[in-house]
Order: sequence, then structure tokens, then C-alpha cells
Amino acid sequence: MNKIEHIGIAVNNIEFSGDIYQKLLNTTVYKIEDVASEGVKTAFLQAGPNKIELLEATSPDSPIAKFIAKRGEGIHHIAFDVTDIVAEMARLKAEGFVLLNDVPKKGADNKLVCFVHPKGTNGVLIELCQSV
Repeated sequence: MNKIEHIGIAVNNIEFSGDIYQKLLNTTVYKIEDVASEGVKTAFLQAGPNKIELLEATSPDSPIAKFIAKRGEGIHHIAFDVTDIVAEMARLKAEGFVLLNDVPKKGADNKLVCFVHPKGTNGVLIELCQSV
């Protein structure tokens, strides 16, 4: 893994939360995108070399809606940049980690993504991201 790619934060209202984080980080939302396959709308902010992804559910049965219903708004996942997502997925499977998808999926911000189940990572949902 190369670096932390972004930190994902589950929110009820992306516009409201976008305003908060723009003020907090003294930056602007540079991209808003719908990811229909995940039932989510995302907004990205850049703070120095780091990115924050705000995630708002677009359907009541989406993973983000379920997360917020169970835990409330807050940090949802930490994403790591990888050079070869398929190789990294194979490595993690060989190490005994449970992946939430068998093949990389198209994610937000022009990335291929895969998630690692939080049961094997001390309760933290991990996302692998490869630029395409």
C-alpha cells in the first residue's frame, strides 16, 4: 500500500456537511459524484496532500444509510492507494482477510475499489483504491 488515499465520512446531508468541512479545512469541495452501484453521493475535499470523502446515502437500503442508522454520522472508512489492486486483493486474501468483493469495482473519483471486511481489521472498514 502506498499511502492513505482518503478518509470517508458518512453524513446525512452532503451540502450541509460540505459547508462544515469547507470552513474547517479552509478549502472547497472539488468534486461531487453519484455512485449508483453503491447508492451513494460523494463529495471530495483536498486538505494539503490529504483527501476527505463525504458520503450521503441515495437510497434507504444503501450501505451508508445502514451505517448511519446503526452508528450515526462519522468516519466510515480509511482508503489506501495501491498500485495493483488485483495483486493486493490476492495478497490480503492469502493473509486471511475477508474481502467484500471478489473483483475490483468502479468507485468514485476515477478509482477501482475493493473493501476489506472490518471484522478482520479491528472494526475499521478498509478500502483499496487504484487510479484508472
